[in-house]
Amino acid sequence: MSLSGKERRILAEIEQALEREDPELARRVAAINKIESDGDFPRAYGDRLRRWVLAHVWMIFTAGALVIVLLLLAVLTT
Repeated sequence: MSLSGKERRILAEIEQALEREDPELARRVAAINKIESDGDFPRAYGDRLRRWVLAHVWMIFTAGALVIVLLLLAVLTT
């Protein structure tokens, strides 16, 4: 959904005020917007992030299964 002319004008005013009041924050916001608009983040980090998440999910699943097995053994042996 695109912004109306009035919304674009208000956004431009906010951006100009931010640049005047905090140029460092404005620079950081511009850098983040550039990364998101270029699409570099998903390509550069997507596969590595996906593997990291998958590895951790499997570790949590394995630890949970181990806890369940140990609890069952404790209940069955008493």
